[in-house]
Amino acid sequence: MRIFTFDTTLRDGTQGEAVSFSVDDKLMIVQKLDELGIDYIEGGWPGSNPKDREFFARVREIKTKHSKLTAFGSTRFAKFAVDEDPNVRGLIEAETPVVSIFGKSWDLHVHRALGITEQENLKLIGETVAYLKAHGREVVYDAEHFFDGYTANPDFALRTLEAAKSAGADVLCLCDTNGGTVTFRLMEICAEVRKRFDGVLGIHPHNDSDLAVANALAAVESGFTHVQGTINGYGERCGNANLCSIIANLELKLGHTTIGRDNLTNLTGLARYIAELANLQLPNNQPYVGNSAFAHKGGVHVSAVLKDSSTYEHTQPENVGNRQRVLLSDLSGRGNVIYKLKQHGLADKLSEQARKDLLEKIKEMEHAGYELEAAEGTFELLVREALRPNTHFFEVLGFDVTTRVYGNVHGHTTATVTLKIGDEIKSATEAGKGPVNALDLCLRQCLRTHFKAISNVRLTDYKVRVLDSKKGTAAKVRVLVEWSDHQRSWATVGVSENVIEASWLALLDAIRLELMRLHETDPSVAKAVEEYCGVQPAH
Repeated sequence: MRIFTFDTTLRDGTQGEAVSFSVDDKLMIVQKLDELGIDYIEGGWPGSNPKDREFFARVREIKTKHSKLTAFGSTRFAKFAVDEDPNVRGLIEAETPVVSIFGKSWDLHVHRALGITEQENLKLIGETVAYLKAHGREVVYDAEHFFDGYTANPDFALRTLEAAKSAGADVLCLCDTNGGTVTFRLMEICAEVRKRFDGVLGIHPHNDSDLAVANALAAVESGFTHVQGTINGYGERCGNANLCSIIANLELKLGHTTIGRDNLTNLTGLARYIAELANLQLPNNQPYVGNSAFAHKGGVHVSAVLKDSSTYEHTQPENVGNRQRVLLSDLSGRGNVIYKLKQHGLADKLSEQARKDLLEKIKEMEHAGYELEAAEGTFELLVREALRPNTHFFEVLGFDVTTRVYGNVHGHTTATVTLKIGDEIKSATEAGKGPVNALDLCLRQCLRTHFKAISNVRLTDYKVRVLDSKKGTAAKVRVLVEWSDHQRSWATVGVSENVIEASWLALLDAIRLELMRLHETDPSVAKAVEEYCGVQPAH
C-alpha cells in the first residue's frame, strides 16, 4: 500500500529544545527531503515570525522534483471573518500548493482556550477549509488533541472531522498532541474513524509516552495512508514521531511503499546531515540510522555475525545506507580482531601469536580506560606497530609545561619537549595558547627537520571525559582528539589522572600514526582506515 509521508522537521521539529535552523539551513533541508522522496514538506508558519516569512519568500526559487511545499497555520480566529484573518491571509500569500491547518477537537480547549461554543468552533473549521479550497489549495486538516478529545467527548471530536470533510479537506489527520495515547487505544479510535470517513486519513503522533513510532504504524495498520513526523524525532517536549524509523519500518517490515527502496539507502545520510545542521549529536543508538544500530561488541555476537549477519541483525544495514561495525573492547573475542584484519586483507601478515598479543593489548588498554570504539585511529596504530614491531621514529625523553597567570590577564603557557631521533637529541621550547597547543608546537618543531609532512596534521576536535568522578579532582580522565591531514580524519585517545599527560599521549599517537602511514603505503591498511573509522574527506 502507498503511504504518504509528511515531514514537519522545519516546523514542529524546530519547536524542540536546542533545535534551530537558519533560513539557509531550511532551504538546504528542503532540497535533501525532496531528493529523499518525501511527499509533503511543512516549511513553517508564515504568519508567526520573520524567519518563516523569509523562508516562504525564498523557497519559491526551489523547484522540487517530488515534494509538495506546505504552509502551516490555524483555523481563523473567532474575532475575524475568514477573508480578514491575518493568519489565513498569510497562508494564501505563502503561495504553497498545500496548506496544513489545525483546529480544536477537544471540547476542553474549545471552552477553556478559545472561550467559544462548540458550534462556533465547528464554524471556524468549516469556513477556513472552504476558503482555502476556494483559493485552489490542497488542505490537510490536523485535528489537534483528537485522541484526548475523543476520549472526553467522542461525538464532538467526530463532528469536528465532519466539519472539515464537508468543507473539502483533502486529508483528515488525527493528532496525538500530548503524546499520551497508548497504542491499543489509538488503534481502537483509528478503526472507528476509518469506519466513518472515507478518503485519506493521517496520523500525527508525539513521543511523550515513547510510543510515537508504534502509534504511527498502528494507524497505518488501521487503514491510514498519511503519516506525519520529523527527521530524528525532533520536536517539542519528548519530540515527534521519528520519520526515519517510520519509513524504514513501513518499507522493510510491513511491505508498504513510502519513499521507495532505492531512496531508502539515503536515509542514514539524510538523518546525519540534518543532525549536523541542527548542531546536535545523532544518538548512537537511534534505530536504523545511528552509528551503533548495526554495531557488534560481544565476542559471541561477533563470532555469529561473521558466519551469518542475520543472527544479530534484523535487516541489512545497507538497506538504509548504514554499515555494519564490529567494535573492539575488553569484551572482544578473538573473532573481533580477526574480523577487522580479514576485512582489510591484513590477517595473513600477523602470526597467530601476534594476533593474541594484539588482543591482549587492546583489553589491557580498555581496562585502563581507553575507548578504542571512538578512537580507531589508535587501533590502527596498534595494528601498524604489530605489523612493523621494530619501527621506532623517535623516543620521548621528557616534556615540561608551565602556565603562569597574573591577575585578570590571560595565562601564558610555555612547553619544552625533548626527543631522541636516531642518535640525535632534539629539544624545543614554544609558547602556546594553552598546554596542548604548546606541546603540539614543540613536538612539531623537534620533528620538522626529519619529518616535514607532519606539518599537515591538524587538530579538529578535543573532548575530555572524567572516568571515575568519585575521586574528584584526582579522577582519571580520557582525552579523545580528532585530527585531519586535509585528506582524511581520525581520532586518537589518551588516558591519565593528569589531563595534560592524557592529551600528550593522544597527540603522540596521532603523530606516530601519521609517520607510520607515510612510511608504509600498503593500500589495504589505508582502506582499513577509510572503512572502519568511517573516514570522510577533510574539509
